[in-house]
Amino acid sequence: MYKENLLSEYHIRNGEYGGIAYHHISDTYIALFSHFIPCGVWEAVYIIDGLLKNKSDIQPDTLHADTQGQSTPVFALAYLLGINLMPRIRNWKDLIFFRLSEDTVYEHIDPLFSDTVDWDLLETHWKDLLQVVLSIKEGKILPSTLLRKLSNESKKNRLYQAFRELGRVVRTVFLLKYISDITLREQITASTNKVEAYNGFSKWLFFGGDGVIAENDPEEQEKRIKYNDLVANAVIFQNVIDITLILRDLIKEGQTLFRNDVEALSPYLTKHVKRFGDYILDLENIPQPLEGAMSVPI
Repeated sequence: MYKENLLSEYHIRNGEYGGIAYHHISDTYIALFSHFIPCGVWEAVYIIDGLLKNKSDIQPDTLHADTQGQSTPVFALAYLLGINLMPRIRNWKDLIFFRLSEDTVYEHIDPLFSDTVDWDLLETHWKDLLQVVLSIKEGKILPSTLLRKLSNESKKNRLYQAFRELGRVVRTVFLLKYISDITLREQITASTNKVEAYNGFSKWLFFGGDGVIAENDPEEQEKRIKYNDLVANAVIFQNVIDITLILRDLIKEGQTLFRNDVEALSPYLTKHVKRFGDYILDLENIPQPLEGAMSVPI
């Protein structure tokens, strides 16, 4: 967006002014839903909003993200809402693993654990955590509203400390699964790669006006993002049809197709798409004089 826009902020990583179009992408490549978030926040604050706002028949229960899409309160809230958060975390080895109790010793992996879970804190505030989750389920409060308040550590904010403590438990379990299961690591990497590929794909389709949203109305800005998703999904659908027809022709020609080869294909193809249309010039067709009759093909 333009610098003068009320929602526009400077994004440090991208080095430009604007907002963040936060997309939720299906494991079948299509964009399920998107919304605008400001640049100056930890993206994990808004990661659950899209799922709970979704009223369609598609109700995901597993959520992938990158480092910006996770924190201990987010892990806790996702767990309480029945959402399986599985992010790809940069420098995960620098995170703290929490052991069950001070006298607990784990064979072979004990050096990973450097702190202990405060179960008394969780027991004291467990009803408070459930009350917050029920409020979210009933639509009384958005997860982003709650997580913004829980984003900064405060000794006086016992609710934040309870969410953080539960998140430490959930994230420790996730990290242990992550380092021990190569199939899980491959799944997480593949899913997050799809999201990154979609970002480039949708940006390629958002070419008008140098990719700048000129609208100041937040609703119109949101529409631009959703319309872009609609166009992207239409192109994805057409690409899948084209790929399917080509594969069928190869089979008819006697080619042997393997599942691994087909799985490596992606519908995020752009080389064959002409964003400005396909115009054919017929040099043999002599135009009529301006003052003469004009034939307009329909």
